[in-house]
Amino acid sequence: MKSSLRSQQVLYRASHWLALICRLVAGIALIGLLAVTIADVSTRYLSRITEGAIALRVSGSVELVSYLMLFALLAAMAANVEKSQVVVEAFSHGLPQAIKNRLQGLFFLGFMALGLILFVGLLDSAAAASRHGEITQDLRLPMGPIYQLAAVLSLLLGIRSFIHALLGVIYAVGEEAAHGE
Repeated sequence: MKSSLRSQQVLYRASHWLALICRLVAGIALIGLLAVTIADVSTRYLSRITEGAIALRVSGSVELVSYLMLFALLAAMAANVEKSQVVVEAFSHGLPQAIKNRLQGLFFLGFMALGLILFVGLLDSAAAASRHGEITQDLRLPMGPIYQLAAVLSLLLGIRSFIHALLGVIYAVGEEAAHGE
């Protein structure tokens, strides 16, 4: 019993630290996204009110925003995977909570598979981009590292999903359902 409790605590702690890392990445990406957007809008407005006398532009702003949004979404998905489940109680309404938690753990295995499939696909894309020297259209940044970071974030989604699948399937523990909160 003691080793079971210790294993649960280790899994929760690992999930907690991975979630913190993912939240940090998502936060940095969102702040960067907002900064690029504000800078772009501000410089366009400044150009408009000065009738082109001051013509500053943020180069590649659309490209930056799209990649920062990719990182923010992948990191946020990985950070909140255990809280983002939609609970449909039509089939599980009368079941005991332990069985519901085990079913939820099985669903997490699906998210783990999704994370791993994304990871493998993005790693393959990163390797191909590096091999062929693929770069972004506007900023001429190499695509390999962009795909690699997205692959790492997808792997974190898979790892956190696997941790919560273990907690649900083996230990029958899960997140409390929000029920409209």
